[in-house]
Amino acid sequence: MSAPDDAHPSSPEDAHPRTLVIIPTYNELESLPVAVRRAREAAPWVDVLVVDDASPDGTGDLADELAAADAQVDVLHRAGKEGLGRAYVDGFSRALQRGYELVVEMDADGSHRAVDLPVLLERAEAGDAPDLVIGSRWVPGGEVANWPRSREVISRTGNTYVRLALGMSVGDATAGFRVFRAATLRALDLDEVESAGYCFQVDMTWRVHRAGMRIVEVPIVFVEREEGVSKMTGGIVREALWRTTAWGARHRAGQVRGLLGRLRRR
Repeated sequence: MSAPDDAHPSSPEDAHPRTLVIIPTYNELESLPVAVRRAREAAPWVDVLVVDDASPDGTGDLADELAAADAQVDVLHRAGKEGLGRAYVDGFSRALQRGYELVVEMDADGSHRAVDLPVLLERAEAGDAPDLVIGSRWVPGGEVANWPRSREVISRTGNTYVRLALGMSVGDATAGFRVFRAATLRALDLDEVESAGYCFQVDMTWRVHRAGMRIVEVPIVFVEREEGVSKMTGGIVREALWRTTAWGARHRAGQVRGLLGRLRRR
């Protein structure tokens, strides 16, 4: 990726913080070029990092071609399929090493509309500097398109369970379209993140919440993927359930211990 060149005249893009959009991929040959093009068109000042898990369908090679054609696109090749969480953590590390100020998570499959990208970034760039901005389906103004009713019920129920188990007032903790401040990521111990699937989104939200940092939600329209096959499996759902339950149990136990300690000191 090219670094900013102070010798060139300033442009409207210069007013934005250095921003990296991370797009993890595994067998996204059809959808990746569309996702990258739309992201770059919607927010021309952003750089894009494709994190490919050795896709057997050639997605990694295609990503290299996209990078060769656009200096604002880069590729991180990983040895194999290790899960969404590890892909993002590796992407975060690259972003921090290269001095980005804002770091975006975005799916390759078209479900995260590029038109919403500048909206999330505008909120992240606001003067109150939120630590995490989540593109939410389940706040007023948010919605889903082309989803069966059963999937909507599962998502809403899952998010309600997360709120009750963890005590977070976040409407869409499982959402994957989000913006972190680099300072937020530096404040978290990313080496401790073990969640591999979509539970990773709950994990990161919970870590930000526990650190006392500020989370805001922006309504978006989430669209069912346009190309390829969904990566959602029963194992991913089960991981999210048991990890959330374990986190919640530890959290409640800590609250009880704290209460008992305060009572003893009285």
